Amino acid sequence: QLQLVESGGGLVQPGSSLRLSCAASGFSLDGYAMGWFRQAPGKEREREFVAGISFSGERTGYADSVKDRFTISRDNAKNTLYLQMNNLKPEDTAVYYCAAQYTLMETWFSDDRNHYSSWGQGTQVTVSS
Repeated sequence: QLQLVESGGGLVQPGSSLRLSCAASGFSLDGYAMGWFRQAPGKEREREFVAGISFSGERTGYADSVKDRFTISRDNAKNTLYLQMNNLKPEDTAVYYCAAQYTLMETWFSDDRNHYSSWGQGTQVTVSS
């Protein structure tokens, strides 16, 4: 069974940067589309899409709120997904989750949480002065 473990969260000031990692074990990430989602305080029922990447890495997509600040990438040789977050804002405060879904479509990923079958446990990101 594919297992995902996020790391890299923390408490930072507005304008700072963080890089989140999502390490996979149990299976190779080859063939898996990946996504980052987040769940803000007080919004326990809302896990919103942040960024997604196809299994080839050739196609990526972002939520409007993070476009031009966040970058998703992957290293299939290291079985790891990344999220580089720059110019962080207080509204980025949330628990961040990585998700994976096996697919035969090289350019596919989804912004719908229901399309992913494997999830990590989350890592907390807090942006505050």
